[in-house]
Amino acid sequence: MIQISQLKLPVGHSDEELVQKVVKKLKITRDQIQKLTIRRASIDARKKPELYWVYTIWLELKNEKKFKDLKISPKEYVLPSPGTKELMHRPVIIGTGPAGLFCGLFLARAGYRPILLERGLEVAKRVEKVNTFWETGKLDTNCNVQFGEGGAGTFSDGKLNTLVKDNSGRNHKVLETFVEAGAPTDILYLNKPHIGTDVLREVVQNLHKEIEEAGGEIYFSSQVTDLMIEDDQLKGLEINHKEQIETEVAVLAIGHSARDTFEMLHKRQIPMEAKSFAVGFRIEHPQEMINESQYGAKKVKGLLAADYKLTAKTSTGRGVYSFCMCPGGQVVNSSSEEGHMVVNGMSYRKRDGKNANAALIVTVTPEDYPSNEVLSGVEFQRRIEKAAYEAGNGKIPIQLYGDFKKGQPSTMIGQVHPEVKGQYQLTSLNSILPEELNESLIEGIESFGKKIKGFNREDALLLGVESRTSSPIRILRDDKMQTKVRGIYPCGEGPGYAGGIMSAAMDGIKAAEKIISTFKTTIAK
Repeated sequence: MIQISQLKLPVGHSDEELVQKVVKKLKITRDQIQKLTIRRASIDARKKPELYWVYTIWLELKNEKKFKDLKISPKEYVLPSPGTKELMHRPVIIGTGPAGLFCGLFLARAGYRPILLERGLEVAKRVEKVNTFWETGKLDTNCNVQFGEGGAGTFSDGKLNTLVKDNSGRNHKVLETFVEAGAPTDILYLNKPHIGTDVLREVVQNLHKEIEEAGGEIYFSSQVTDLMIEDDQLKGLEINHKEQIETEVAVLAIGHSARDTFEMLHKRQIPMEAKSFAVGFRIEHPQEMINESQYGAKKVKGLLAADYKLTAKTSTGRGVYSFCMCPGGQVVNSSSEEGHMVVNGMSYRKRDGKNANAALIVTVTPEDYPSNEVLSGVEFQRRIEKAAYEAGNGKIPIQLYGDFKKGQPSTMIGQVHPEVKGQYQLTSLNSILPEELNESLIEGIESFGKKIKGFNREDALLLGVESRTSSPIRILRDDKMQTKVRGIYPCGEGPGYAGGIMSAAMDGIKAAEKIISTFKTTIAK
């Protein structure tokens, strides 16, 4: 196999034009190509409105001897061989977000028949619950945008890019697994792949089906409420304060919103520490304005809505940056606790909504919290979420950026109309975050206005509050991925080891590898 990089073609080219470009570059005939695979594709917009695709191509040729300098030997992902330690009970996975699902899937494929526990409901019933919440405001605190099959990412843009450096092949294996479960094949090569919340729901259901077909079981409405520990060894789990499951292996794939579980683990003296995270607001702009800035045109045939990634450093030294940008998407009410308001962004596969939205966030560290308690970050989140709930009278609070700068409530919408899931109310967001963070956000938005024309327009909409960007705690683990209580394997976003669908899924696979390489596939009970 050989690899060609930096192959450039204009947006809108045909498949045949790509093949002919390869033929010309290598000076070969078309019939010498046995297989052509696009391995990487990104947009070059430096000469907009002239836009180009830039490809990395993998080729299998009839005669590759004269292309020695282009020869590659791709590394295929391989699960480790089973270990030798006896496993008395089936392994249990707590949570069915990306980390839990992928850990469960790979354990099931290897013959370990895992049990997966989820406090929320399966996807179809979960969607019904969430739609009811958005329409009526009636919240189910165990099944919502944060909790349920697929995790918080099920109601998101379904982004599959990651900054994790991966030499193991896990990254591509996750993408291949998504495709096998029904995701579009372009996620295998786009530099910013996304599935979309609508397609992701189908993928999650197919992963669920494969786990069960391979011998695993998934139990819903099953929250882990306590641990059974003897001599620093896990012995079992308490479910819903009444049932018990015996196990010496439990993967802690809880999400970043499992605050009651954090409290239980802290009470059980599972070592953890406070960590930095980020908070802020969602901002909405017309998608055509973003397209014009990024592509040089309001619409480009053959391209989905444009995205952006922005960073700035304020005069006080704080970083302000965009996060989880959703082209053609909606801002959604993502609350999981009564009397508290949280927002997030969501896009469908087509990304064809009128607005672009993104979180604009500022990093906060344990030094910003009022105490040095491990869970003080959780309390900080709760305070600003309560303030956001009160600001909007239980609805998503919205304020025009121009009014936010002036410190006055908004009473009418400008040219940017809200694209939201859930009820909303015009109000003031100024009292939600500490004043220093408000000032940082304003300074950042003004800076971003120099990079994207109109970003700091007066009628851009701010919606609050974005507080669940990542976990406020880290559950400490060793090189075997276990806590000091043996048999507990923290992984994914909630325990503080991932930041998105891809990195969480990869961490889930990593936990499965540790279990597989330690234990036999035969299970005593």
